[in-house]
Amino acid sequence: MYSGIGLQTPRGSGTNGYIHSNRFVRPKTNKVVTDSSRGFDSDQGIAGVTRKPDKEILEHDRKRQIELKLLVLEDKLSDQGYTDAEIAEKLDEARKSLEAKDDDDNGGNRALLLSDKVSKTQTHQIAALKERQMETLKAALGI
Repeated sequence: MYSGIGLQTPRGSGTNGYIHSNRFVRPKTNKVVTDSSRGFDSDQGIAGVTRKPDKEILEHDRKRQIELKLLVLEDKLSDQGYTDAEIAEKLDEARKSLEAKDDDDNGGNRALLLSDKVSKTQTHQIAALKERQMETLKAALGI
């Protein structure tokens, strides 16, 4: 025991009785913002403004969905016993028809019309859907 601090005897305490200092405690800083009249910088926050959807990401997602359908078709055809040449030919035909169908359906944004199928994690799809809803609302209100 040193200056009344610590154990009188370390017996039975499961320690050696040595007093350690806590080196991870940081002193509190009392910094106060002096210039509170300053507004936001251009890179700080967007204050309720929605970001525009990235067309390249939306196009990539559309192509990914097409390739997923083609992979399912390829598995189905290989299970049915088609040869590799026949599978490749049918996949080329299916790819052309799917791309043409997606281009015909509202400029390739058919998936955006179905709000049930938009994932909550696909922020660009959500932004595109919201943009389309706002355009519809503006047209309805005549703005």
